[in-house]
Amino acid sequence: MYAIIETGGKQYKVQEGDILRVEKLKEAAGETVEIDRVLTVVKDDKAIIGKPVVEGAKAVLKILEHGKGDKVLIFKYKSKKKFRKLRGHRQPYTEVVVEKLEVND
Repeated sequence: MYAIIETGGKQYKVQEGDILRVEKLKEAAGETVEIDRVLTVVKDDKAIIGKPVVEGAKAVLKILEHGKGDKVLIFKYKSKKKFRKLRGHRQPYTEVVVEKLEVND
């Protein structure tokens, strides 16, 4: 069984036991989070597609750690004008493990 969930404006395909990095969540490390924005559930080759979400379905995630991603450099430059600007950005993330997928059939 797997599901497609939405968190932080992005969609993720998850199964029980998966470890993934999502947009930063406000809860502390070690806590559990319930995501009720489940868009699709596939169970035994039978798909349940939500309109827009599947009613009664949720994913239980346990937060492992918070962190920052690799640095992305943004370099702006205009030729022949002596204009150069270098900026960096590290996107914060939360690493979670999918403990349970629940669906009311």
